[in-house]
Amino acid sequence: MPTSVEIVIPVLNEERSLPACIENLVEFTGQHGEYDWKITVADNGSTDRTPEVIAELGEKYPNVGSVRLEERGRGRALKRAWLASDADVRCYMDVDLSTDIKALPQLVSAVATEGFEVATGSRLSKGSEVVGRKLSREITSRGYNMLIKLMFWPPFPDAQCGFKALSRNAAESLLPLIEDNAWFMDTELLLLAQAAGYRIKSIPVRWVDDPDTRVKVVSTVWEDVKGLLRLRFGGRRRPSTPSS
Repeated sequence: MPTSVEIVIPVLNEERSLPACIENLVEFTGQHGEYDWKITVADNGSTDRTPEVIAELGEKYPNVGSVRLEERGRGRALKRAWLASDADVRCYMDVDLSTDIKALPQLVSAVATEGFEVATGSRLSKGSEVVGRKLSREITSRGYNMLIKLMFWPPFPDAQCGFKALSRNAAESLLPLIEDNAWFMDTELLLLAQAAGYRIKSIPVRWVDDPDTRVKVVSTVWEDVKGLLRLRFGGRRRPSTPSS
């Protein structure tokens, strides 16, 4: 049997962006039959037509499903969907597809066949390409990742890229330990994986800035910094069972 792979798309009021995202993913994954693909839309509190759009897409595409959370929080939606999954490899990407999905097979392969427990997209690795990003956001992102390097000396250069994959073991071991339910969840996941001794692979990606991004930079950065301080001085929790 082919390796099962579930892609989670967290959304909040994305009635306009979602159809194109799902159509592109269905077409692309259909070209890679070496995996058994499933796509799950994790709706965390949408108040527009997103639920109706999800239902329409589910009728159109048999391998598209969904979960609904009334309580908001991108990290919360990801954790709920990933923990409910039974897939061998559990991925996620943003609905705007800022990260070029051509890197998806490499992301999945790192976990499915190369022995890595976690794979993450990187906009700061050799071979990556960033298009259309404002200088202020570029400086903020690089500064944040430099802070992570100074505090934790991690094996990955980019903690925030919305393009990640986990093994079944990593998902079931690490996700219950993550405290953050918002944007810091990405960083916390990687730092917990590092503390647990999991092998982490960074995948260079082509990333195109979304001018309609929902990220509020100032408040998000402050929450991220508080999260880093919590992990640095409060300690990083480890799975109760050793990594395989």
